[in-house]
Amino acid sequence: ILGNLGMVATSIFGIQLKGTIFEMLWPVLGIQQVFNKYIGALGARVICDNIPGLVSRQRQLCQRYPDIMRSVGEGAREWIRECQHQFRHHRWNCTTLDRDHTVFGRVMLRSSREAAFVYAISSAGVVHAITRACSQGELSVCSCDPYTRGRHHDQRGDFDWGGCSDNIHYGVRFAKAFVDAKEKRLKDARALMNLHNNRCGRTAVRRFLKLECKCHGVSGSCTLRTCWRALSDFRRTGDYLRRRYDGAVQVTATQDGANFTAARQGYRRATRTDLVYFDNSPDYCVLDKAAGSLGTAGRVCSKTSKGTDGCEIMCCGRGYDTTRVTRVTQCECKFHWCCAVRCKECRNTVDVHTCKAPKKAEWLDQT
Repeated sequence: ILGNLGMVATSIFGIQLKGTIFEMLWPVLGIQQVFNKYIGALGARVICDNIPGLVSRQRQLCQRYPDIMRSVGEGAREWIRECQHQFRHHRWNCTTLDRDHTVFGRVMLRSSREAAFVYAISSAGVVHAITRACSQGELSVCSCDPYTRGRHHDQRGDFDWGGCSDNIHYGVRFAKAFVDAKEKRLKDARALMNLHNNRCGRTAVRRFLKLECKCHGVSGSCTLRTCWRALSDFRRTGDYLRRRYDGAVQVTATQDGANFTAARQGYRRATRTDLVYFDNSPDYCVLDKAAGSLGTAGRVCSKTSKGTDGCEIMCCGRGYDTTRVTRVTQCECKFHWCCAVRCKECRNTVDVHTCKAPKKAEWLDQT
């Protein structure tokens, strides 16, 4: 069974990229199914020892908190979905590569804006998932926020803490310990960049905690309020980090490797909330294996848009092909007593525009 577990762990978790966050996040993407299947027979120690890519500190945390590892896996799925949503209309669209051990390809080896965003959104996703799991009672080691007790006040007046506040303190603390463990071992310029962007992701989740209240009094007069802190939808964190990506600051590491300085004279200095990067990004126009660019050939674009999803920008001036397709959708739905909804099928013919591939000679030059 140990041999089988090794093969299972390799097939499910065996996605490694030296020196990046994926060594600790991608191995746990499928951890729930492996833990559920083997935890009774083997125990957490054997399973965690057979997950490739974890450093010593991460193995310790995995063995001690197997239930949290399931939440980390859920967080990984959440931030990947959010990354793909945020960049769905851009040349680089956060595409994962099936059966590729580097997950996003070689693009993550470059210390670019895209790498900065991925580190931030991944760290945020882990915080969000663990915090949510704590307050939902899914974890034995944490529950509601123990610090929201007693009386407090806001712009509307005094209120009592009550209900179940999301335990952001525990989510941040565990995510920092687990996600940052590898970078703290490396102690080089890239690790410093990764740690900074990880912290940006964690603080972004905390930034969007919201206050929710319930009113008490005659006819809901709200003379008394009971309030608690709750996570916002992860989309708000994604939107915020996407704006941070747009305003990311290019930096270089100082000689002692302990801090950053502006990459060029006249550039503004990075703050604690800025995403930072070292290297310029490729244009992602054509397939370039060395740069990790998948190119935009075959990507759907908008003929009328002037934005990044428009054919002119998306296709990098190469032009586009137009295909007329017929789509069948349900329409004119009506409820029939009892209890069915019946719809008609509507056919709609639309033009779909896709980017042309580059000329063959141009493509060969980049591969």
